Amino acid sequence: MLPRLSCLFACGLLLACCETVPTVYGPAAGPQAVGFSEYRIEPGRYRITFQGGPGAPVAQVSDYALRRAAELALAEGYDWFRVADRVTEASGYHRGSRISVGAGGADFGRRSAVGVGIGTSFNLGGGPTVAQTLEVVMGRGEAPRGGDVYDAREIRRSLGSGR
Repeated sequence: MLPRLSCLFACGLLLACCETVPTVYGPAAGPQAVGFSEYRIEPGRYRITFQGGPGAPVAQVSDYALRRAAELALAEGYDWFRVADRVTEASGYHRGSRISVGAGGADFGRRSAVGVGIGTSFNLGGGPTVAQTLEVVMGRGEAPRGGDVYDAREIRRSLGSGR
């Protein structure tokens, strides 16, 4: 019986490890799905969000959000964009394994019972998920100077399909 339980536990552990979602570039298929989504605030102004998969590096999520901003700017005939607002959110942090101990009892008239249990839990989700939201303002012609101003063609070239 013990080998059978060990085998079932190992199979369950393997399946749980396979549930992590890789971070690939593409549109999100739902509200919490991995990928990008955008909302047009007004002509030349967008709110773009890229949701990474569990454990995705913050730098990768940031690059994918910038890449989507560049694609939108070029698709609408703009040359550059400025990041007016940037918010990075992380969720799903787990601070290690946990051990719990519980005890309980019951009385059934002439008989009574006492039980003690020990349990543990581990995070198998692959790490926290990171999302970055950019609000971008797009423009044509020569780009203004500033640290949050990006040339859309340069961003597409450097962060394009090769990543």
